[in-house]
Amino acid sequence: MTAITDKEQRGHSGTIVRRASLAAGAMMTLSGALSIVMGVSAVAQDSLLATSSGYTYWFDLTTWGILHLVVGVLLVITGLGVVADKSWGRGAGAAVTAVSLITQFMFVPHYPAWAIPLMTLDLLILFALTRFYAETDGRR
Repeated sequence: MTAITDKEQRGHSGTIVRRASLAAGAMMTLSGALSIVMGVSAVAQDSLLATSSGYTYWFDLTTWGILHLVVGVLLVITGLGVVADKSWGRGAGAAVTAVSLITQFMFVPHYPAWAIPLMTLDLLILFALTRFYAETDGRR
């Protein structure tokens, strides 16, 4: 019988965590870019977006646009941090992605065909970032 040492087990687990983090970072940059596009569209008062006055979380489109721009930029920055394997990347990425998920949920009445796929993407990112325990070696 062959025994697997702790070092080998951690190495295999680290590879899985690294791959999941890379995928999450790439998806975060994509989600951020899409949020930026939506923000620019909302700020430009595009006719693509519907406005309704009876919605509980009603903001004007300019406010939604600025909100999406800020969240999109933060997603891109933290996504690059995750891809670069920075120690702050996974935690900050999970937090920003959670904020993005909430804002997309609140944006559903304005453009559901856009918000629902981005919510799905944000859920996949959260799963990839929070599913595996990442060991740090204290160098960063």
